[in-house]
Amino acid sequence: MAFGESSLEGMDVNGGSSGLDRKFWRGKRVFLTGHTGFKGSWLSLWLTELGAEVSGYALNPPTTPNLYELARVSSLVKSTIADVRDTVTLSRALAEARPDVVFHLAAQSLVRESYRVPVDTYSINVMGTVNLLESVRSCGTVRAVVNVTTDKCYENREWVWGYRENESLGGHDPYASSKACSELVTSAYRRSFFTMQAASPRGACIASARAGNVIGGGDFATDRLLPDCVRAVLAHEKILLRNPGAVRPWQHVLEPLAGYLALARKLDEEGEPFASAWNFGPEEADARPVDWVVRRFCEEWGEGAAFGIDTGRHPHEAHYLKLDNSKAKSSIGWRPRWDLRSAIGRVVEWTRCYRDGGDVREACLRQAAGYEKVTRNGDD
Repeated sequence: MAFGESSLEGMDVNGGSSGLDRKFWRGKRVFLTGHTGFKGSWLSLWLTELGAEVSGYALNPPTTPNLYELARVSSLVKSTIADVRDTVTLSRALAEARPDVVFHLAAQSLVRESYRVPVDTYSINVMGTVNLLESVRSCGTVRAVVNVTTDKCYENREWVWGYRENESLGGHDPYASSKACSELVTSAYRRSFFTMQAASPRGACIASARAGNVIGGGDFATDRLLPDCVRAVLAHEKILLRNPGAVRPWQHVLEPLAGYLALARKLDEEGEPFASAWNFGPEEADARPVDWVVRRFCEEWGEGAAFGIDTGRHPHEAHYLKLDNSKAKSSIGWRPRWDLRSAIGRVVEWTRCYRDGGDVREACLRQAAGYEKVTRNGDD
């Protein structure tokens, strides 16, 4: 079986709401690396709302402001502030948490930053994964591990169709390459230490998850499209685009998080058949060029929001990238629920709440509740 393939084709599986079942998550011990980041903060909020007991492990929040502090996430989780390259502290924290489920989100997650700090990018994204999986090996409680990588782990050939999980891995820049390496580490550890043949009795089952370009309220990262838009409109400045024709698989942050939750449950309850690589990307219609996304954002924001082109020199970025999500749809029952227009609207909604001094934790939880409702009802 090729790397990334699954034996699940044709299996009868539950609907996409299975990952959001409060009966499953209530009292579950979850260890979450990268909990102070944008996606990690959203996942921490959602898991605690679902009833899980979350232990987080990460560096201090990467930006000021940041969602972790704005949404008071530290009051909901047991937090360890440390580096995933610190093997002793990581192993101790994981052992003390005695988790059932592990989500690995800690990473250097920016393409342009990887050009500035390539060594750190590789050490965090590759050795951080090694350290996490080594810690899991010595912890007897873990049943499911989801390593979150990226859509950019594929060798990008500028195809007009979506990449499938068994396509070649690669990467032009240090970020993409390091994430491809993290995928290879995950595959090697899975086959060497976490299969039924390698581990007896049944230990942890590990999978990797590849999402698209995630957007959502509370992302303040540099050199990322929607945060750049938010900073510009809050400062009453024109939005400048570096690569207006680049096509990306855009999706609201709750979409892949719902996929990670569904995958973790499958790993916990059904085990090895789900221990492989998974794409959690949007529908094909939502792979849109940058200028389309920004134009829609400006329309939603109003107040004279406008954009122009940044004509300076910039590092290489892929022009065209899409994910094939058919494996997750057919085998896990996950599928996208909010189209890109809706996702952008929710970013604007959250940002207005933040600008006006509202409770952004409640804004996050309202959007999560809305997503759960749509998932239960099967409506878009």
